[in-house]
Amino acid sequence: MVTSPIGIAGAGRIGQALGRLLRDRREPVIAIAGRHPGRTAMAAEFIGGNVRPVSYAELPALCTRVIISVPDDALDAVVQILAAKMRGGSVLHTCGTRGPEALGPLEALGISCAAMHPLQTVPSPQQGLSALPGAAFAITGPESPALTWALEIAALLKSEALRIAPEHRPLYHAAAVMASNYVTALLDAAVILMKETGVEEEQALRALAPLIRASVENAVTLGPLQALTGPVERGDNRTIATHLRVLSDAGVPETVTALYRAAGLHALNMAGRKKPGTNRNDMEQLFR
Repeated sequence: MVTSPIGIAGAGRIGQALGRLLRDRREPVIAIAGRHPGRTAMAAEFIGGNVRPVSYAELPALCTRVIISVPDDALDAVVQILAAKMRGGSVLHTCGTRGPEALGPLEALGISCAAMHPLQTVPSPQQGLSALPGAAFAITGPESPALTWALEIAALLKSEALRIAPEHRPLYHAAAVMASNYVTALLDAAVILMKETGVEEEQALRALAPLIRASVENAVTLGPLQALTGPVERGDNRTIATHLRVLSDAGVPETVTALYRAAGLHALNMAGRKKPGTNRNDMEQLFR
Protein backbone atom coordinates (compact mmCIF):
# COMPACT_ATOMS: atom_id res chain seq x y z
CA MET A 1 0.00 0.00 0.00
CA VAL A 2 1.08 3.60 -0.50
CA THR A 3 2.33 5.43 2.57
CA SER A 4 0.73 8.86 2.21
CA PRO A 5 -1.00 9.97 5.42
CA ILE A 6 -4.52 8.77 6.18
CA GLY A 7 -7.25 10.70 7.97
CA ILE A 8 -10.56 9.46 9.30
CA ALA A 9 -13.51 11.82 8.94
CA GLY A 10 -16.01 10.69 11.54
CA ALA A 11 -15.38 9.74 15.16
CA GLY A 12 -18.09 7.08 15.40
CA ARG A 13 -17.85 3.32 15.82
CA ILE A 14 -16.81 2.42 12.25
CA GLY A 15 -14.32 5.28 11.95
CA GLN A 16 -12.64 4.39 15.22
CA ALA A 17 -12.48 0.68 14.44
CA LEU A 18 -11.15 1.17 10.90
CA GLY A 19 -8.61 3.71 12.12
CA ARG A 20 -7.31 1.38 14.81
CA LEU A 21 -7.26 -1.66 12.51
CA LEU A 22 -5.28 0.21 9.87
CA ARG A 23 -2.87 1.71 12.39
CA ASP A 24 -2.30 -1.70 13.98
CA ARG A 25 -1.33 -2.92 10.51
CA ARG A 26 1.24 -0.13 10.22
CA GLU A 27 -0.81 2.10 7.95
CA PRO A 28 -0.09 5.84 8.43
CA VAL A 29 -3.30 6.94 10.16
CA ILE A 30 -2.39 10.35 11.59
CA ALA A 31 -5.66 12.15 12.35
CA ILE A 32 -9.35 11.70 13.07
CA ALA A 33 -11.93 14.45 12.67
CA GLY A 34 -15.32 14.93 14.26
CA ARG A 35 -17.92 17.51 15.23
CA HIS A 36 -17.42 17.28 18.99
CA PRO A 37 -13.87 17.94 20.25
CA GLY A 38 -14.21 15.84 23.40
CA ARG A 39 -15.62 12.83 21.57
CA THR A 40 -13.04 13.21 18.80
CA ALA A 41 -10.23 13.27 21.38
CA MET A 42 -11.55 10.01 22.86
CA ALA A 43 -11.66 8.49 19.36
CA ALA A 44 -8.04 9.51 18.74
CA GLU A 45 -7.06 7.91 22.03
CA PHE A 46 -8.82 4.69 21.01
CA ILE A 47 -6.94 4.54 17.69
CA GLY A 48 -3.71 5.20 19.57
CA GLY A 49 -0.26 6.20 18.47
CA ASN A 50 0.14 9.87 17.68
CA VAL A 51 -3.24 10.22 16.00
CA ARG A 52 -4.44 13.80 16.29
CA PRO A 53 -8.04 14.84 17.02
CA VAL A 54 -8.95 17.64 14.59
CA SER A 55 -11.92 19.35 12.97
CA TYR A 56 -13.17 18.35 9.52
CA ALA A 57 -11.78 21.58 8.08
CA GLU A 58 -8.29 20.79 9.42
CA LEU A 59 -8.12 17.30 7.93
CA PRO A 60 -7.23 18.16 4.29
CA ALA A 61 -4.05 20.01 5.33
CA LEU A 62 -2.82 16.89 7.11
CA CYS A 63 -3.90 13.96 4.92
CA THR A 64 -3.99 13.09 1.24
CA ARG A 65 -6.11 10.00 1.83
CA VAL A 66 -9.37 10.25 3.76
CA ILE A 67 -11.97 7.71 4.85
CA ILE A 68 -15.32 9.40 5.53
CA SER A 69 -17.23 7.36 8.07
CA VAL A 70 -20.27 9.37 9.10
CA PRO A 71 -24.04 8.67 9.04
CA ASP A 72 -25.64 8.92 5.60
CA ASP A 73 -27.45 12.16 6.45
CA ALA A 74 -24.17 13.82 7.47
CA LEU A 75 -22.17 12.78 4.41
CA ASP A 76 -23.03 15.71 2.15
CA ALA A 77 -22.06 18.31 4.75
CA VAL A 78 -18.71 16.65 5.45
CA VAL A 79 -17.98 16.35 1.73
CA GLN A 80 -18.59 20.09 1.31
CA ILE A 81 -16.22 20.94 4.16
CA LEU A 82 -13.46 18.75 2.72
CA ALA A 83 -14.03 20.07 -0.81
CA ALA A 84 -13.37 23.60 0.39
CA LYS A 85 -9.84 22.65 1.46
CA MET A 86 -8.73 19.40 -0.19
CA ARG A 87 -6.71 19.34 -3.41
CA GLY A 88 -5.75 15.95 -4.79
CA GLY A 89 -5.54 12.55 -3.14
CA SER A 90 -8.13 9.82 -2.57
CA VAL A 91 -11.36 9.69 -0.58
CA LEU A 92 -13.50 6.70 0.42
CA HIS A 93 -16.83 6.73 2.21
CA THR A 94 -18.39 3.89 4.21
CA CYS A 95 -22.12 4.59 3.67
CA GLY A 96 -24.11 1.61 2.43
CA THR A 97 -26.74 3.04 0.10
CA ARG A 98 -24.65 5.59 -1.81
CA GLY A 99 -21.81 5.18 -4.28
CA PRO A 100 -18.96 7.49 -5.32
CA GLU A 101 -21.49 9.97 -6.71
CA ALA A 102 -22.00 11.11 -3.11
CA LEU A 103 -18.44 12.45 -3.30
CA GLY A 104 -19.18 14.47 -6.46
CA PRO A 105 -17.85 17.83 -5.19
CA LEU A 106 -14.53 16.15 -4.37
CA GLU A 107 -14.41 14.27 -7.67
CA ALA A 108 -14.94 17.56 -9.51
CA LEU A 109 -11.68 18.76 -7.97
CA GLY A 110 -9.79 15.81 -9.41
CA ILE A 111 -9.82 13.79 -6.21
CA SER A 112 -10.10 10.03 -6.68
CA CYS A 113 -13.28 8.68 -5.06
CA ALA A 114 -14.84 5.31 -4.20
CA ALA A 115 -17.26 3.75 -1.71
CA MET A 116 -16.41 0.97 0.74
CA HIS A 117 -19.15 -0.27 3.08
CA PRO A 118 -18.40 -2.99 5.68
CA LEU A 119 -21.02 -5.75 5.62
CA GLN A 120 -20.97 -6.11 9.38
CA THR A 121 -22.73 -4.83 12.47
CA VAL A 122 -20.46 -2.85 14.80
CA PRO A 123 -22.19 -1.96 18.09
CA SER A 124 -18.97 -0.54 19.58
CA PRO A 125 -15.47 0.40 18.35
CA GLN A 126 -13.93 -2.35 20.48
CA GLN A 127 -16.19 -5.01 18.96
CA GLY A 128 -15.37 -3.64 15.52
CA LEU A 129 -11.76 -4.70 16.00
CA SER A 130 -12.78 -8.36 15.91
CA ALA A 131 -15.90 -8.02 13.70
CA LEU A 132 -14.48 -6.13 10.71
CA PRO A 133 -11.50 -8.35 9.80
CA GLY A 134 -12.90 -11.10 7.60
CA ALA A 135 -16.19 -9.28 6.97
CA ALA A 136 -17.08 -8.48 3.36
CA PHE A 137 -16.81 -4.94 2.03
CA ALA A 138 -19.13 -3.58 -0.68
CA ILE A 139 -16.81 -1.61 -2.95
CA THR A 140 -18.00 0.71 -5.71
CA GLY A 141 -16.11 2.95 -8.08
CA PRO A 142 -14.34 3.17 -11.43
CA GLU A 143 -10.76 2.01 -11.85
CA SER A 144 -8.82 4.63 -9.90
CA PRO A 145 -6.36 5.05 -7.02
CA ALA A 146 -9.31 5.22 -4.61
CA LEU A 147 -10.70 1.91 -5.85
CA THR A 148 -7.25 0.34 -5.59
CA TRP A 149 -6.95 1.65 -2.04
CA ALA A 150 -10.37 0.24 -1.07
CA LEU A 151 -9.40 -3.17 -2.45
CA GLU A 152 -6.08 -3.00 -0.60
CA ILE A 153 -7.86 -2.28 2.68
CA ALA A 154 -10.15 -5.29 2.14
CA ALA A 155 -7.11 -7.47 1.43
CA LEU A 156 -5.28 -6.09 4.47
CA LEU A 157 -8.23 -7.09 6.66
CA LYS A 158 -8.50 -10.48 4.93
CA SER A 159 -11.99 -9.51 3.80
CA GLU A 160 -13.96 -10.35 0.68
CA ALA A 161 -14.48 -7.47 -1.74
CA LEU A 162 -18.00 -7.32 -3.20
CA ARG A 163 -17.98 -5.23 -6.37
CA ILE A 164 -21.37 -3.51 -6.34
CA ALA A 165 -22.56 -1.27 -9.19
CA PRO A 166 -23.63 2.24 -8.04
CA GLU A 167 -27.27 1.70 -8.99
CA HIS A 168 -27.39 -1.52 -6.96
CA ARG A 169 -26.07 -0.13 -3.68
CA PRO A 170 -29.54 0.63 -2.22
CA LEU A 171 -30.62 -2.96 -2.97
CA TYR A 172 -27.38 -4.29 -1.49
CA HIS A 173 -27.94 -2.21 1.64
CA ALA A 174 -31.54 -3.43 1.95
CA ALA A 175 -30.15 -6.98 1.96
CA ALA A 176 -27.68 -6.00 4.69
CA VAL A 177 -30.44 -4.46 6.80
CA MET A 178 -32.57 -7.60 6.49
CA ALA A 179 -29.65 -9.86 7.40
CA SER A 180 -28.75 -7.82 10.46
CA ASN A 181 -31.30 -5.35 11.83
CA TYR A 182 -34.35 -7.36 10.86
CA VAL A 183 -32.94 -10.57 12.30
CA THR A 184 -32.59 -8.60 15.53
CA ALA A 185 -36.20 -7.46 15.18
CA LEU A 186 -37.35 -11.07 14.72
CA LEU A 187 -35.47 -12.09 17.85
CA ASP A 188 -37.04 -9.26 19.82
CA ALA A 189 -40.50 -10.40 18.67
CA ALA A 190 -39.70 -13.96 19.77
CA VAL A 191 -38.59 -12.71 23.19
CA ILE A 192 -41.80 -10.68 23.54
CA LEU A 193 -43.84 -13.85 22.88
CA MET A 194 -41.76 -15.88 25.34
CA LYS A 195 -42.33 -13.23 28.01
CA GLU A 196 -46.07 -13.65 27.45
CA THR A 197 -45.65 -17.26 28.58
CA GLY A 198 -44.06 -16.13 31.85
CA VAL A 199 -40.41 -16.60 30.87
CA GLU A 200 -38.17 -13.68 31.84
CA GLU A 201 -36.26 -11.91 29.08
CA GLU A 202 -32.79 -13.03 30.15
CA GLN A 203 -33.93 -16.65 30.39
CA ALA A 204 -35.74 -16.37 27.06
CA LEU A 205 -32.59 -15.15 25.33
CA ARG A 206 -30.57 -18.01 26.84
CA ALA A 207 -33.18 -20.55 25.76
CA LEU A 208 -33.55 -19.16 22.23
CA ALA A 209 -29.81 -18.73 21.60
CA PRO A 210 -29.01 -22.35 20.59
CA LEU A 211 -32.02 -22.40 18.24
CA ILE A 212 -31.04 -19.09 16.66
CA ARG A 213 -27.41 -20.11 16.19
CA ALA A 214 -28.33 -23.50 14.70
CA SER A 215 -30.89 -21.92 12.35
CA VAL A 216 -28.42 -19.34 11.07
CA GLU A 217 -25.63 -21.91 10.70
CA ASN A 218 -27.91 -24.30 8.83
CA ALA A 219 -29.13 -21.54 6.51
CA VAL A 220 -25.54 -20.48 5.74
CA THR A 221 -24.12 -23.97 5.26
CA LEU A 222 -27.09 -25.73 3.60
CA GLY A 223 -28.73 -22.74 1.94
CA PRO A 224 -32.01 -21.15 3.15
CA LEU A 225 -34.33 -23.51 1.24
CA GLN A 226 -32.76 -26.71 2.53
CA ALA A 227 -32.53 -25.30 6.06
CA LEU A 228 -36.24 -24.38 6.18
CA THR A 229 -38.20 -26.53 8.65
CA GLY A 230 -41.30 -26.06 10.77
CA PRO A 231 -45.06 -25.88 10.20
CA VAL A 232 -44.91 -23.79 7.01
CA GLU A 233 -42.49 -26.20 5.34
CA ARG A 234 -44.62 -29.16 6.50
CA GLY A 235 -47.89 -27.58 5.34
CA ASP A 236 -49.33 -27.69 8.87
CA ASN A 237 -52.30 -25.33 8.52
CA ARG A 238 -53.76 -26.17 11.92
CA THR A 239 -50.62 -25.08 13.76
CA ILE A 240 -50.39 -21.82 11.82
CA ALA A 241 -54.08 -21.10 12.50
CA THR A 242 -53.51 -21.74 16.22
CA HIS A 243 -50.52 -19.39 16.27
CA LEU A 244 -52.48 -16.62 14.61
CA ARG A 245 -55.40 -17.07 16.99
CA VAL A 246 -53.28 -16.83 20.15
CA LEU A 247 -51.33 -13.91 18.72
CA SER A 248 -54.55 -11.95 18.20
CA ASP A 249 -55.60 -12.71 21.79
CA ALA A 250 -52.25 -11.96 23.42
CA GLY A 251 -51.35 -8.51 24.69
CA VAL A 252 -48.43 -8.09 22.31
CA PRO A 253 -47.71 -5.19 19.94
CA GLU A 254 -49.51 -5.43 16.61
CA THR A 255 -46.11 -5.29 14.93
CA VAL A 256 -45.30 -8.75 16.33
CA THR A 257 -48.36 -10.28 14.66
CA ALA A 258 -47.64 -8.37 11.43
CA LEU A 259 -44.06 -9.66 11.50
CA TYR A 260 -45.26 -13.23 12.00
CA ARG A 261 -47.59 -12.92 9.01
CA ALA A 262 -45.00 -11.26 6.75
CA ALA A 263 -42.23 -13.74 7.61
CA GLY A 264 -44.71 -16.59 7.24
CA LEU A 265 -45.66 -15.49 3.74
CA HIS A 266 -42.05 -15.45 2.68
CA ALA A 267 -41.44 -18.82 4.33
CA LEU A 268 -44.43 -20.06 2.31
CA ASN A 269 -42.75 -18.77 -0.85
CA MET A 270 -39.59 -20.64 0.13
CA ALA A 271 -41.56 -23.82 0.83
CA GLY A 272 -43.09 -23.60 -2.64
CA ARG A 273 -39.64 -23.35 -4.19
CA LYS A 274 -38.38 -26.24 -2.06
CA LYS A 275 -41.34 -28.50 -2.92
CA PRO A 276 -42.83 -27.29 -6.21
CA GLY A 277 -46.35 -28.35 -7.10
CA THR A 278 -47.67 -28.44 -3.53
CA ASN A 279 -50.98 -26.62 -3.08
CA ARG A 280 -50.56 -24.09 -0.27
CA ASN A 281 -53.46 -21.75 -1.04
CA ASP A 282 -55.21 -22.40 2.29
CA MET A 283 -52.09 -21.48 4.26
CA GLU A 284 -51.59 -18.36 2.18
CA GLN A 285 -55.11 -17.23 3.06
CA LEU A 286 -54.32 -17.77 6.75
CA PHE A 287 -51.31 -15.46 6.58
CA ARG A 288 -53.19 -12.78 4.66
